[in-house]
Amino acid sequence: MAGSGEPRRPHGRGGHHGGGRRGGRHRLFDYGEMRLLVLSLIAQKPTYGYELIRMIEEKFGGSYAPSPGVIYPTLTWLDEAGYARVAEADGRKNYHITPEGEAFLNASRAALDEILSRAATGAAEGRGGRRDVPMPVMRGMENLRTALRLRLRNGGLDKDAEEKIAALLDDAARAIGQV
Repeated sequence: MAGSGEPRRPHGRGGHHGGGRRGGRHRLFDYGEMRLLVLSLIAQKPTYGYELIRMIEEKFGGSYAPSPGVIYPTLTWLDEAGYARVAEADGRKNYHITPEGEAFLNASRAALDEILSRAATGAAEGRGGRRDVPMPVMRGMENLRTALRLRLRNGGLDKDAEEKIAALLDDAARAIGQV
């Protein structure tokens, strides 16, 4: 976190990019890659969360749109890291890149170029770079994963909540098996 004396970790888990694509996992972006993509878009044009979702969807030819549960925590992280700042305009929080953000983008140019290349490939494939997974299904999986991660991160679950979540997941799995 900026100002805490700790070194900044620009990428998710362990500070490396591409972590979400290793070890058999097939996520479109890891946390650090999404941060780079969002920051690069903010560098092009100061904007707000919903517009970023639309910009990313356009960049992927309509085949991928991050959920608000991905974009807004990313924007919060960029602000807290000092890479972006918020300016209120027309009732919206518009994000602007900072000099630190520009330096971070410049230092991460190779990783950003790889992400943008994947975006171009994903737009051409029409499936966000993931073969054989329909985009609505992928979006639903990502939304579920994000909701679970946020719920678990926000504190321990009591036994009742654990059982309710497990039952919902079991019900969803059974319903999917019957489709």
